[in-house]
Amino acid sequence: MKLKSARDFCRRFGIGMRAGADLLRLLDSESKNGPPNQREAMQFLRQEASQGATLADAMNQRPKFFPPLLRSMTNVGEATGSLERTMLQLAEYYQQQVTLRGNFQRAIAWPGIQFVIGVGVISLVIYIMGVMSSGGGEMADVLGLGLRGGSGVLKFWGMLLLFLGMIAAVIIGFQKNVGGVQNAVPLLYKIPVVGPSLQTITLSRFTWTFSLALETGLDPISSIRLALDATDSDFYRSGGGDAELAIREGATLTEALKATAVFPEEFLTQVEVAELSGTDAESIGHVARDYDERAKTAMRMIAGLATGTVWLIVAGFIIFFIIRIVMMIAGVYQEALEPI
Repeated sequence: MKLKSARDFCRRFGIGMRAGADLLRLLDSESKNGPPNQREAMQFLRQEASQGATLADAMNQRPKFFPPLLRSMTNVGEATGSLERTMLQLAEYYQQQVTLRGNFQRAIAWPGIQFVIGVGVISLVIYIMGVMSSGGGEMADVLGLGLRGGSGVLKFWGMLLLFLGMIAAVIIGFQKNVGGVQNAVPLLYKIPVVGPSLQTITLSRFTWTFSLALETGLDPISSIRLALDATDSDFYRSGGGDAELAIREGATLTEALKATAVFPEEFLTQVEVAELSGTDAESIGHVARDYDERAKTAMRMIAGLATGTVWLIVAGFIIFFIIRIVMMIAGVYQEALEPI
């Protein structure tokens, strides 16, 4: 279920329940919205609910479609009798995630366009060098890549796809924690600009989920585990057992988070200060709103870095080509000035 679909579903469902609509009628309405797989999933929920199953139990039978957070929070909402409030809070959470993602995509759109234009220009030059001749022979290799004509363009695209594929493989391997690579996360966070920004975005996801879980009445142990899982990182998930042990021994939320050994000192200090000023849910809520603003700034910084990187690559190509052309012209003049 996509983020926007989850947001809209939670919002419609929460508003419908607040208005006193019947559960089955709401599910009937939902089965008419969205793409085919979503309509089919809602029809399944309606069928299960008509047979007496809870909404959470029905969702748990479709774990590949319904997000873990939606399934867990629905279970809490039904158990505590606050499903309407839970759904509306989930809608707010998903809206925050949609906003962050949208801001980032808009920010990197122009660098992406520049990259495509750059690839197109290089491809055109390669093609022209293969179809045009100079003085009865091949046109000079302006790019110095040894590629010409249509076959050269295909080879260039192949090399580019191989390079991009390697980058994608590294990213996917990191997300899947292949070979325990996520143990290097603390080192990643030490990279200037990129590291702190990525850490801030991750902490924003954690605090939003943690705040939501506590506000809907979920116990602290389950709330921490759910929030750690929302980071989508095995590095953070690894701290769930230590946090549970600390809470069972009577630790505060700050002490439990510190026991995980995955959070920075600044974050723990902020949680501790907030914890002293109100209830657990209220304190984490304040931290979540603060990190929401920080995450937006972090997204802008990463997007700015992406823009700068693309500009440097494009500028590097242009400078390289200019130098190549100047050297070729200088070589021609030098040959002409040599005595016969």
